[in-house]
Amino acid sequence: MSDGKLVGIVLVSHSAEVATSVAELAKGLAGGGAEVPVAAAGGTEGGGLGTSAELIAGAAAAVDRGAGIAVLVDLGSAVLTVKALLAEGDELPEGTRLVDAPFVEGAVAAVVTAATGADLTAVEAAAAEAYSYRKV
Repeated sequence: MSDGKLVGIVLVSHSAEVATSVAELAKGLAGGGAEVPVAAAGGTEGGGLGTSAELIAGAAAAVDRGAGIAVLVDLGSAVLTVKALLAEGDELPEGTRLVDAPFVEGAVAAVVTAATGADLTAVEAAAAEAYSYRKV
């Protein structure tokens, strides 16, 4: 458990609409839990499809509550952008992790788990576990 601080969640998609919708879905499914800081970082600054290091860094700063930040991404170049930001060392808040998880299911699991006050390691594990969710 964290010390009352909640893990922040950043959802990075090539589409602003997708990132925002997944954030709304995950927060809605978290129900009456604590208010998890979630930010969508989708598309480019001009509103097009793609990823933006500036939008990602801004989203991470906005959700930083001192308990770490889980970053979930949709597609390959989003992974590369986040990895580049992490490699810079000072672009993202300390305790930011790129989480290997499916985008939608992982986001829901991350937000629901963060709402319980779980630490970053537990949030990351819950999101990653979403790979094993069976639908049929």
